[in-house]
Amino acid sequence: MIKAAMASADITPPQGLGLVGYPHYDRFNTGAHDPLLATCMYLSDGENEVALVTLDLLFFSKKHCLTARRKARELCGIAEDHIMISAIHTHSGPLTSGSLDFESLQENSAQPMDYINTVTDSIAEIIAKAKNSAYEAEICWNVAICGAEKGVGGNRRMAGGPHDPLVSVIAIRDKSQTVRGVYVNYTLHPTFIHEWSTVCTSDYVYYVREQLRDMEPGATICFGQGASGNQSSRYYRQGESFSEAERVGRTIGKSAHEAIENAEWTSSALIKVTTGSLPLELRSFGTVEELEKKVAEDTARYKELYAKYGNSTNRDEYYLWQNANLKMLGSENQLGFTKLAKSGVKIELVTDEDPAEIQLISINDLLIVGVPGEIFVEYGLYVKAMAGYRMVIFNELTNGCLPGYVYTPESLTTGGYETDTSTLSADFGRHLTDAVIDLARKHKTSG
Repeated sequence: MIKAAMASADITPPQGLGLVGYPHYDRFNTGAHDPLLATCMYLSDGENEVALVTLDLLFFSKKHCLTARRKARELCGIAEDHIMISAIHTHSGPLTSGSLDFESLQENSAQPMDYINTVTDSIAEIIAKAKNSAYEAEICWNVAICGAEKGVGGNRRMAGGPHDPLVSVIAIRDKSQTVRGVYVNYTLHPTFIHEWSTVCTSDYVYYVREQLRDMEPGATICFGQGASGNQSSRYYRQGESFSEAERVGRTIGKSAHEAIENAEWTSSALIKVTTGSLPLELRSFGTVEELEKKVAEDTARYKELYAKYGNSTNRDEYYLWQNANLKMLGSENQLGFTKLAKSGVKIELVTDEDPAEIQLISINDLLIVGVPGEIFVEYGLYVKAMAGYRMVIFNELTNGCLPGYVYTPESLTTGGYETDTSTLSADFGRHLTDAVIDLARKHKTSG
């Protein structure tokens, strides 16, 4: 017999706190379009218990996750490695990890620890609340399709490139068959709300929740981010606005509900947990002189394109200068990292996140994979195909973050923002994926 419950807490930061997600833009919180939430799905099979926690934040550092897990164990006795903490990756929330952009590193931007302590307390409290209110339940898991055919985003590096259109869902209901909680996983950057906004928001995720609450009144909704390192709405969105975030979020929410309607419910589940780790592998960007030349070239190219197309309303022309801008930012970061490394400056996203944690939670033939960092979709698709389970949920930005994108070696041939800003080696993605698959095989055959 499975027992389950949901709980959530408002983690909206105070006004005046800086918002992160768009380097080179100073944004300070002037309020909230929608509350930022910490949400928990608690599950127990009578012997093993797990807590799946999602946070409406860009990143949440590994050291903060460890603190939250410890607080939860002290509060309600749940094992620390049975807690999975994932960030949804909204670009309209406060800083809760080390920084990677050069300007923040150069200015030695401090994390708002008073706020972060409030978040870790909230995580522990919602886990304890969910555990203490757990009831006999039924559970289901299923997938639905929601991609370009519904006008929802895909690959942001190339239109029509590799993408993952699956909406993956776990749902729980009580004995009266009332749906009480839903865990949704989807692979798409929450970047409909851009640098022009100074309010907190969970972006399209807010509307995923609103749609599901409309269809299942009273349900609490978790949201996990898939392997979205190279996935966004760039070539599919009809604008950068709350109305467009609503269109996409509600479309995803309807697909999530479709998955629930077509799922098989069970009151019997076997829960297992396995964890592992992988040391970070870093790269060299070259000499300061080489990088200064690269920055000058990329800056000149960006200025040239912006002078031509900066005021254009044509989307193709917009992408020309915007992609050049991102490439320039990447080159600037490479130069900045190299200079900082030579001067001995600490980069928290390296020191605080090493080694990377891998966490696996299985419920019968469902496998939930948690890894830190922003992962290119190719790796998520490979894990889903090769892990050996009927259904796989791939949660990135879980139990920490990483110093840059986990990109594919192939993507280095075209370069760009994701590859240029990452301090990770070209081989790290393959090694991380191999480690996940090896751990999944051991997990499946373990007692």
